[in-house]
Amino acid sequence: MSSTHDPYRPLDEPSAEHRRSDFFSPGDGQHSPDPLWDTGQQRVFESQWDTAERRMLDLQWRAGQRRVQHVGHPRPASREAPQPAYPVVTLPERPPARRGRLLVLPLVLVLVLVAGLLAWRLHRMDGANAHLAEVLATEQERAAALDNRTERLEKELAGVFDPESISSAVLPSVFRVRAGDFTGTAFSVGDKAAKGKANLLTNFHVVEGVWESGNRKVSLERGKTRVSATIVRVDRDEDLALLRADREIKGLRTAAATVKPGQQIVVVGAPLGLEDTVTTGVVSAYRPDDSGGPTIQFDAPINPGNSGGPVVNAADEVVGLATAKARDAEGIGLAVPVKTACAKFEVC
Repeated sequence: MSSTHDPYRPLDEPSAEHRRSDFFSPGDGQHSPDPLWDTGQQRVFESQWDTAERRMLDLQWRAGQRRVQHVGHPRPASREAPQPAYPVVTLPERPPARRGRLLVLPLVLVLVLVAGLLAWRLHRMDGANAHLAEVLATEQERAAALDNRTERLEKELAGVFDPESISSAVLPSVFRVRAGDFTGTAFSVGDKAAKGKANLLTNFHVVEGVWESGNRKVSLERGKTRVSATIVRVDRDEDLALLRADREIKGLRTAAATVKPGQQIVVVGAPLGLEDTVTTGVVSAYRPDDSGGPTIQFDAPINPGNSGGPVVNAADEVVGLATAKARDAEGIGLAVPVKTACAKFEVC
């Protein structure tokens, strides 16, 4: 047993036999066995001694392992130490800070790229909005131009002379007047008459015989229709008379503007008693300073019976009352401006 080398004992440490001999040596320095020491007791003691020695060595080795695990050693051990019977847990290494920086850098690059993409899209949207604004402004200008053109066309169409259309609009408001033995024409005007009534204009010379006789009743005729009317007011100087019928008759509109030479006109009346007669012509002249008052000269044919009939422009508006024609001449007709009658009787 003493000849076997113990791996847990340092090489320079004395053997168990030497320690025992030192422990049991007498005082004279000679190595002699104790007389009380027998072989069995010696074995027990040696076993106990070896166990204590091994425990101490094991504790020293553990202390050395702890220092090696936590502190480290600059040099490797001179000899391989025995592995402990229990598991050794190695602490995980802390990741270096550089790895975190390497992970952040791609994220920053991605954010920069996204921000750039958004800025580029916003710039494109701004450009698109500006383009749309220009297109909208252009379309608005085109729409305004089309509106102006449409307005011009409407005015041109309104100025188109259509005798058939004018006659259809005017004839229902025009009547033949029978005043005693005299026959003429009258037409309903305006919308100021009382309910169930109508105001009509004609020439004074058409109803002069009845007015002078003190009678005030005349007859309005159109086809089989007969309407009684009363002479309300007259103006000898202007050759005008106002009649009032006992029924509603649609009134014609009157022109606010003064006629101009060259304007086309339609004259409606009952020449020689022939009702619903239509002739056409143009305004030959406007004479505001005639001795008998302003006069419209036109070239549309008229005859006795047309007196008091409406002279109508292309917009279906009455511009005057046909009054007379020149004797021994053709194409010279005269009319009193409707504005004169409206101002005199206040019915337009």
